Amino acid sequence: MSLFDVMGSKSRLKIIQELSDEPRYVSELAERIGMDGKSTVHHLQTLEEAGIVEYYETSQRKYYRLTQTVEFKVSPPPEGTFVLHKSDAETGDEEAVPIRTD
Repeated sequence: MSLFDVMGSKSRLKIIQELSDEPRYVSELAERIGMDGKSTVHHLQTLEEAGIVEYYETSQRKYYRLTQTVEFKVSPPPEGTFVLHKSDAETGDEEAVPIRTD
């Protein structure tokens, strides 16, 4: 799945927004974004496969946290571009999806 496909979900964007503050456990995320636990887990797995989140476990809970910086850049004409960009702060690996809008 491309980065654009991964980020094309409103639910996944809400999850990323919540995780930008601090790590959260699944039921807390589900409650905060107004989604059931099963759907939340599905979206978290997609984000994990894309390398955007990872999890760690405590004795009773599974916490998710962001592992990538995700940026959206939109510019008006004459550039008329839309760019979706992610980067790993530790490794410096980057992926950008530029899309011309004209």
